[in-house]
Amino acid sequence: MAKAGRKSKNDTIWVAKIPFIGNRLANRIAPKPVVPVLKLAGVIGEGGRFRQGGLSLGDLAESIDRAFENDKAEAVALIVNSPGGSPVQSDLIAKRIRLLAAEKEKPVIAFCEDAAASGGYWLACAADEIYAADASVVGSIGVISAGFGFTDLIEKIGVQRRVYTAGDSKSQLDPFQPENEGDIRRLKALQKNIHGQFTGWVKERRGERLKASDKKLFSGEFWTGQQALELGLVDGLGEIRTICREKFGEEVQLPLVTPRKSWIQKRLGLDSRRSGLDGVPDALLAAAEHRAWWGRLGL
Repeated sequence: MAKAGRKSKNDTIWVAKIPFIGNRLANRIAPKPVVPVLKLAGVIGEGGRFRQGGLSLGDLAESIDRAFENDKAEAVALIVNSPGGSPVQSDLIAKRIRLLAAEKEKPVIAFCEDAAASGGYWLACAADEIYAADASVVGSIGVISAGFGFTDLIEKIGVQRRVYTAGDSKSQLDPFQPENEGDIRRLKALQKNIHGQFTGWVKERRGERLKASDKKLFSGEFWTGQQALELGLVDGLGEIRTICREKFGEEVQLPLVTPRKSWIQKRLGLDSRRSGLDGVPDALLAAAEHRAWWGRLGL
């Protein structure tokens, strides 16, 4: 017997058989559980020197807000597939998710795909529970800065570097000048500060679930999903549909929340990125930079 005030599955079978509108009516009478899904995929940041875009709060804010709009949703799911990127944007996105999760009193569940590394893991830690595939790349809790030096090159081709600054440190880390020990110390101090913010966030979100020393967990090393489970970086292994069905029932719906398009974008099939031949050089450089980020993980 069905509980009072709630329709059983049998009560709605006949409604579902009504042509055209049956399923919609049946879902209103006995709604299926819903878990909105946010997809956080790609390099994190407003865009590097050559990237036209990346994961940023500016681009994601609307989608994040919409994911938490449904008061009847059981939870909000995050699909994370990122090699990392900007620590600032990682923090902004993660904090917005936590703010809305607290306001709406909604649990958040993260699912790692190919990678939740560096800033990608920062995002995953916005969830109350984290799941990964067996072979997902997880971790890389560290800070990196990389560049090139061209001092010998410009000397060989007879080019003189002329730099004029107001401020002793304004030209620090100039790739066309020899490395300066003071610049390196300042850079490492900055990295240490950001690393401390990152590790503090992981400890805040994972707490006693972490099962290894700080030296191991926060070395910048990364692991497979299976290894991450042993270290306490994730809570289980599995993909979104299987886990959500176990938690919320076989009929759980997982609608993907995407940014709304304007009327003209819908009519013409446009997005906000540059298109056409004038965008080819930028696209090639963006692809190279994107490849470099994933290459750090061996992917």
